[in-house]
Amino acid sequence: MDTEMGQPALAEVQQIRVNFTTTSPDLQLPEGRTQLLVPADIKRYGLSRVLNSESMLNTSSPIPFDFLINGSFLRTSLEDYLKANGLSAESTVTLQYVRSLIPPVFQASFEHDDWVSGVDVLSDTARAGVWSGDKFVTGQDRILSASYDGLLRIWNKSGNVIATSASSSLGGHSASVKSAKFLSASQVASAGLDRTVRIWKYAEADDHLSGTLKPTLELYGHKAGIESLDVHGPTGRVLSAASDGTIGLWTTSKSSAPAAPAALLPGANASASKKRKIASSAPQRGPLSLTQPHTSAASAVLFDPADATIAYSASQDHTIRTIDLTTSKVENVITTSHPLLSLCALRRSGGGGGVLLAAGTSARHITLADPRVGAAATSVMTLRGHKNMVTSLCASPDNEHSLVSASHDGTCRIWDLRGARAGTRAEGGGAVSESVYVIERESQKGAQKSKSKSDVPGRGAKVFGVAWDRSWGIVSGGEDRMVQVNRGRDLLAAD
Repeated sequence: MDTEMGQPALAEVQQIRVNFTTTSPDLQLPEGRTQLLVPADIKRYGLSRVLNSESMLNTSSPIPFDFLINGSFLRTSLEDYLKANGLSAESTVTLQYVRSLIPPVFQASFEHDDWVSGVDVLSDTARAGVWSGDKFVTGQDRILSASYDGLLRIWNKSGNVIATSASSSLGGHSASVKSAKFLSASQVASAGLDRTVRIWKYAEADDHLSGTLKPTLELYGHKAGIESLDVHGPTGRVLSAASDGTIGLWTTSKSSAPAAPAALLPGANASASKKRKIASSAPQRGPLSLTQPHTSAASAVLFDPADATIAYSASQDHTIRTIDLTTSKVENVITTSHPLLSLCALRRSGGGGGVLLAAGTSARHITLADPRVGAAATSVMTLRGHKNMVTSLCASPDNEHSLVSASHDGTCRIWDLRGARAGTRAEGGGAVSESVYVIERESQKGAQKSKSKSDVPGRGAKVFGVAWDRSWGIVSGGEDRMVQVNRGRDLLAAD
């Protein structure tokens, strides 16, 4: 109806017809409720409320959702998205709804004496906690940190150091530790620039307020600094990657480990009296195998998540290699365009299962590759957004489409592979995804409150290691000498 001035009395709110779809079997809408008219100015929060309503999914508690249109996440109103992409508001829009990745809220920072080179976690949901079975004490969640000062530290949730590894004079590392992992609730593996892999027995006092890290095995074989290691608790095996391109396979069993190469033992060229002074209290053993599949520094190595006889390694020679650990032979080689610095595996349920490998590069991006021999396309997707080299990666503990990365740009970034766009010519084409959340260093935020950006010492402190656990959240460490914990909270926040 028009007014006496010939103008509309009240403009009707424009509506857009949407078709809701999902790939999650537990979130399917009832038949006949997948299409709906919604206000054109609705955003993600409003769409989440619609889906959670009694007439739709009728959830007992709100589930936060994200929405994909043609592979891109909706970050504006529907109306603005359609205008920006030259789409008509009169057509039906298909929205794929997926559970949201919860924003990683800062929880705590634990201060170190030196740079933090690597982190790992122990909980009932972490690998080592699951491997430990009944031997894991529920509620005794721990963080393991490796440091440039040559020491390992184990922390509780209050930020207290429960245990510190021995110094070099007492059987500890004699140089910076680059990587450390829990094998179980009572065993730790570490490796570093002193070219050794070391196994430690971890035990706590009855009150769980203190503990000990006792060296139990020293493993010799590498002739260059070790940059990365991975562990497989059920078999007691350890993988190592060294800066001379070699990959080592080790056992934590003293009885089945080969003898250590005499020429590599401490004091091999020293006099008999000096040898006695530097003799180690822990047994010394050698590798089960030591191969050199790479022509440049090997920067990362890991066990296949489903098959401990298969390993993947990444190198600054631009390649990812699949290694059969039973034969020590390289079964597949993926060649990329840039030096590779980090590696993680994402399990896949579709497409025949298997894994996708994510490799962090010196060129600031992450390459996703299919390691299967004969795969139609080895390069699957590129993740772009970091401003410096990508030094550590970890897959999400909750799903197969998310991961977190750490970079020398001073941030960790969370990625969701469900959202992708076509890459530009400058990006090399292909599928490209951008991060959904950026985690900054809280130590740098605090410093910038009192100083200008140019005056902040260590601004943009490099992040060297990151881990993602269902219980702990995202744990990272770096140049700011901090172990930082961020965790998503189950909140359905508005845009």
